[in-house]
Amino acid sequence: MMRRATPLAVITLFATACGAPPTQEEIDEAQAKVDVALGAAAQARAALELLGILPVYTCGEPRRSFVANVAEAYQAQVGCVTVGTESVDATTDAVVLAFAEAGCEIREHTVSGQTAFKYSGGEDRMELKADLRQLQVDGDPLQAEVGYGTCGDEARYYALAQGPLPRKPEHTYKVDGRVGVREGLPVIGGTSLVLNGPGEFTSPEGTRRLTFTELLYEIGEYAPQEGEALLETATGGRVRASFSKTLWRLGKMELTIDERDPVTVPILR
Repeated sequence: MMRRATPLAVITLFATACGAPPTQEEIDEAQAKVDVALGAAAQARAALELLGILPVYTCGEPRRSFVANVAEAYQAQVGCVTVGTESVDATTDAVVLAFAEAGCEIREHTVSGQTAFKYSGGEDRMELKADLRQLQVDGDPLQAEVGYGTCGDEARYYALAQGPLPRKPEHTYKVDGRVGVREGLPVIGGTSLVLNGPGEFTSPEGTRRLTFTELLYEIGEYAPQEGEALLETATGGRVRASFSKTLWRLGKMELTIDERDPVTVPILR
């Protein structure tokens, strides 16, 4: 009795379902997608790092005296920044920063342009907001807004980043970044930062949903030391990039495409 030949498509589907390793073409494509995702995360991360250049409001201190003290102290610390204050309205005061045209070295980044950190509220609840879209960081425009709310209930820190990706304008992105709280790390202003949040990026191939989970960054670094970035398509395709300190030291990450076997690959940048 002759055996019927098994169609190639069935063999491929069976191999994929069983967790066969991805092809080099699939790996290269997934690496490029992760690089775009990390570029989007970098916008939110850089914005949150800049949020840490000023001290967090001390609950109970009069708003205007806090703003004045912050401006004076920051001007004394960073010589290439012009710092001023202004009263926006009855409930809002601002610290205005103008960085030197050639750029200032701030928290491992070269920053130019100007922005205003606006403090609103009183001693029981303080909101800070800053539109950073007039800044450039390491030569790229920073397309983000940052802020926090503190006193009265649990503090929250955020960065909303959206726009064309620097150096890859065919990709647009949106990230709603939140600062994670991890025991032993300062929430903001330290040398490490934990980023969480949803997002998406759109390319000529379509829109992909992003989820960043516990991405642990050292200040000024492009790639996270720990955590996960998940990319999902509308049709159910998934690319998962997992980061660990062991692989980070080697400039690598673990990549999982759909349900295939994970592979270790270099981080592109």
